[in-house]
Amino acid sequence: MSNVKRTWQQWDQETVQPALAKAPERADEFSVSSGIPLERVYISTPENLEQDLGFPGEYPFTRGIQPTMYRGRFWTMRQYAGFGSAEDTNNRYRYLLDQGQTGLSVAFDLPTQIGYDPDHALSFGEVGKVGVSIASLRDMEVLFNRIPLDQVSTSMTINATAGILLTMYQILGEQQGVASTKLRGTIQNDILKEYIARGTYIYPPKESMRIITDIFEYCQEHLPQFNTISISGYHIREAGANAVQEIAYTLADGISYVEAALSRGLDIDSFAQRLSFFFNVHNNFLEEIAKFRAARHLWAKIMKERFAARSPRSQMLRFHTQTAGSTLTAQEPENNIIRVTLQALAAVLGGTQSLHTNSRDEALALPTEEAVRIALRTQQIIAYESGTGDTIDPLGGSFCLETLTDKLAAMAEEEINKVDAMGGMIKAIETGYVQQEIEKSAYEAQKQIESKKLVVVGVNKFKTDQAKSDLNLLHIDPSLQQKRIEDIQKLRRERNNQLVQDALDRLRQTAASSQNIIFPIAAAVRAYATIGEISNALRDVFGEYTSG
Repeated sequence: MSNVKRTWQQWDQETVQPALAKAPERADEFSVSSGIPLERVYISTPENLEQDLGFPGEYPFTRGIQPTMYRGRFWTMRQYAGFGSAEDTNNRYRYLLDQGQTGLSVAFDLPTQIGYDPDHALSFGEVGKVGVSIASLRDMEVLFNRIPLDQVSTSMTINATAGILLTMYQILGEQQGVASTKLRGTIQNDILKEYIARGTYIYPPKESMRIITDIFEYCQEHLPQFNTISISGYHIREAGANAVQEIAYTLADGISYVEAALSRGLDIDSFAQRLSFFFNVHNNFLEEIAKFRAARHLWAKIMKERFAARSPRSQMLRFHTQTAGSTLTAQEPENNIIRVTLQALAAVLGGTQSLHTNSRDEALALPTEEAVRIALRTQQIIAYESGTGDTIDPLGGSFCLETLTDKLAAMAEEEINKVDAMGGMIKAIETGYVQQEIEKSAYEAQKQIESKKLVVVGVNKFKTDQAKSDLNLLHIDPSLQQKRIEDIQKLRRERNNQLVQDALDRLRQTAASSQNIIFPIAAAVRAYATIGEISNALRDVFGEYTSG
């Protein structure tokens, strides 16, 4: 037995046990959300003293993907925003840029996400509600009015219709005189998590995966600085997954996309460098920091050992983080500022490349300008006043943090192996395995809240008699839907409808072949075909997916 362990045993017997006899601890067991128990104290042993963590910017990137991290430049402060009309959202974007935001992140409404125009019957009541309403290139021209696309990077949270929005952005850049090779940004383009957790899919999995690989191929030549996918654990976590499941199912989705691209004949090092990830950050501070480090380590190992990626950039897990919407409370919404601050700090200490901080009022409505300013200031204060970015991986080497990192990585790898044994992520989704595991985790978490084992301040403990929030909330103008219907009717009158019809016919023909469909999508967008018209042309060939 080492001297350290002997000293630890002596401390436990002579110091801890007498203290426990006088005053017991708060619980019989302490653990993080994924069930990993937390020791009373972590001690140095020969094993963890010999652990080789590597260095930032070098394989396996546990300590960060850049050799200087935030000493070079801070993470991108990319506040997710979009509501109402393109004019409304353009005003919000320019406000955020004036306040010091360093990247744009577009939220689209549900009709845009699932390929329906504002005048479709299924769009009724949803136009502009959870994001901006975009139906055509004309709307994109308004959305980015007076925003130079060569000076910002833009993330678009769009999946089933990602190829359409991507070509809109590309053509808009051309209108501004910006070559497509100079455009920077990210499309989410992660359809597998839609089948798992979110539901904004259109086409069956096979056809959806084809669209994604077509985008990979298209962007290699035409948009080489664009991240072609943002493989998202955020929505998996919001659906109730724990930290281990978030790592495992996100990386398993990533494996599926890599395999699909390789089957298409793409070279691993030609597309893997533009893969990016999107993670949630929850309240358990130490677990969340360890989660990001574990995910980086595990993905590097997968890319190097499983897929033989040679370029270090292909092995890097680059990720955006958003604070956890599911942790926000309608009760005492001011408390959400503190929750978001802790979550944001965990993301920074975990080495994120970009960050969105939720606003205090998002459990009640879309955020107001005042609320988003506070959320942005949270990031800026962490960056400029806390000093946490002045050294790399400042908690690295902590016995507690390294133990959590190792255990999270091992448990996530074990879950990935289960998915592999089922035949991969698509099979695991089709059988319902992944969805069921997430549901189990969500159920257990809710039981802990109801039993008060998991405390939510202001909800199940320390409650006040405050009947409602006094916050001023943002409301979407109910007349917006009618205005958007009039906009699209005007577009159809003014454009060359024969040109649109010809472009849609070519798109159907290409979809029925094995050729890349992004080229005819771009032609349809140039002709001012709408989201709904382009999506319907693909529905004619691919059909629609229905779960169950």
